[in-house]
Amino acid sequence: MKKLLAIIAVVALVAVAVVGGILLLNNPSEPLNDGGGGPYVNPSNTNQTATTVRFKSVSFTDTQGIGTKAFSMLIPSDWQAEGNIDWILDIPAMPVAGDFRAWNPGSHEEFHFFPNQAFFWSNNPMIQQTFPSGSRYFGALVKSPEGVLDALVDIALPELRGKVQNLRVVSRETLPLIKNYFQTGTDPATGVVTSADGGKIKVEYTLNGVQMEEELYCVIQSQDIPVPTVYGTTSNLNWYMTYLESFRAEKGKLDPQAKTFQTISYFARTDVNWLNKYNQVVNYLIQQQIQRIQSLGQISSLASQASNDISDENYESWQQNQNIRDQMGRDFSNSQLNIEMYTNPFDGSQVDLPSGYSNVWANSLGEYILSDSSSYNPNTESNLNWQQMTTP
Repeated sequence: MKKLLAIIAVVALVAVAVVGGILLLNNPSEPLNDGGGGPYVNPSNTNQTATTVRFKSVSFTDTQGIGTKAFSMLIPSDWQAEGNIDWILDIPAMPVAGDFRAWNPGSHEEFHFFPNQAFFWSNNPMIQQTFPSGSRYFGALVKSPEGVLDALVDIALPELRGKVQNLRVVSRETLPLIKNYFQTGTDPATGVVTSADGGKIKVEYTLNGVQMEEELYCVIQSQDIPVPTVYGTTSNLNWYMTYLESFRAEKGKLDPQAKTFQTISYFARTDVNWLNKYNQVVNYLIQQQIQRIQSLGQISSLASQASNDISDENYESWQQNQNIRDQMGRDFSNSQLNIEMYTNPFDGSQVDLPSGYSNVWANSLGEYILSDSSSYNPNTESNLNWQQMTTP
């Protein structure tokens, strides 16, 4: 059973791997006043039909637990970002909750990652009596399971958008391709049934007098565990709302920002080294049947003992996270975001960026400019040192 629970935890923790403690911005989130003008601008020294795209990297460090960089995003250079993550001491199988977003301070566009939520349900009469609906079972909220679309409407909307006015659901849609990235089905040895279902809803509402539209996404992951009891075989169901994120803008402006939102979603990256240690810490907690983490110092101690070597399983877990976010980006815009690898001239590292641009530049602050004008040179209108990037 210990081994089984460890496997279950690995499935669930992929969804929370994007976060890992109190997030601190390593790079400035304030827009740089050096001739910017938004992520998509027409360079002044080129044909006015040319398009220039400007992004910056923001990264987040887990200072509370693992102690290393946990997550990074690529956002428009004049956007801002903030984040907050806590280690939850009474849910060892899913011990982090993160809430972070990127937004346009000059408008109403926003991309938001919300905390994952853990739930538990059982048809065992003894458990139902001891842990009624609304109580906590090893930190998870006791609640009967819901499908992904119902969970978005019944759980996510009241919690995330309960204070807006004139809220209405415009559309509901399942995302059948999401489940392809999870191992689902019945384990023949244990009878455990694992499932994953994705979905999205589109809503409209009024926020501070502005008509808004928003798409919210979610994946429901569950493990239905058969348990022999005096009542016969009963079911213990662990289910989770994961990959909960949204795109929003002023009504009528959401679809035109599809490429920006899709880029942010795709380049939201969990650090593979952080995820490697996180998985080891969580698996240890479960294997030792630790029901409550005693202190944050315990997490730091366990992380310091974790191996730096990345196992195949942990690398696959990281890759799965990236594949799911890529699919969510495609589900938002109904189009494929093509990616090309470039060499960063400052440190020689390989960087993935959107393709289709003939002229790509970088500076030492982690910003990138992509232009389809072959003659565009950002150094003519900026006081920063921009160097051209090349493909390997």
